[in-house]
Amino acid sequence: MSHPFHIAFVELFNKKYYLIIVQETCNQSINIVKTINPSDRCEHISEILNDAIAKFHLIRRIKYYHLVCQRRSSTSSSLSCFYDDNYFCLCNDYDHQRIANCFEFNSSIKNDCFGKSNCENGAQCLQNRPTCPQTSMCVCSLCFYGTRYQFSSSLFGLSLDAVLGYHIKVNVNMKNQSRIVQISLVLTIIMIIVGLINVILSMITFKNKATHQVGCDFYLLGSSITTLLIVITFAMKFSILIIAQMT
Repeated sequence: MSHPFHIAFVELFNKKYYLIIVQETCNQSINIVKTINPSDRCEHISEILNDAIAKFHLIRRIKYYHLVCQRRSSTSSSLSCFYDDNYFCLCNDYDHQRIANCFEFNSSIKNDCFGKSNCENGAQCLQNRPTCPQTSMCVCSLCFYGTRYQFSSSLFGLSLDAVLGYHIKVNVNMKNQSRIVQISLVLTIIMIIVGLINVILSMITFKNKATHQVGCDFYLLGSSITTLLIVITFAMKFSILIIAQMT
């Protein structure tokens, strides 16, 4: 490539690429704010060329890439980029004509952090650099959430994960969490305290032999203990969800 440049493009679902910016001179301090429009989509070469040419060998097919840019430049929907299985091409203006500037590009690359991905439910694992990465993140399809996208909301239900999971912020302490998370924590603590008080008072009450004459003392005591166990189970579930989502 005779004219060095730096580009940024984004891959959305179903292998759809959208061009964000092209800058011939690299400016690392630039702040990019971009609204992605349908006109920014980089089409696959099979969508542009007819079937006969698209099935040509790469050496024969790539000769038509300049014509692709020139033909589409005369229409209202000017083409800014396109790609095939081996190259990603930009349509650039050079010497009063529209030409294709291509570089090697593997559109079938597997994003799994080199086989060490901890993402779940088919989520892709992305790293900030191919060698010696410092950070990684998971990208998943719809209806999954969590730091590793381990939770699903595709089925209807009233589970704690689906109700509260979306409101928990990652790597944020409880003080800065959303109001609904803080209220849920307070209510959970109150339920545990009330449950403990209920069981303690029940045991004190039913230690009196006079209460045994009623006939339902063991039922009421067992009901109180069962309620406490349910509340403790809920508290454990709540704690696991909070820890798993916040860390």
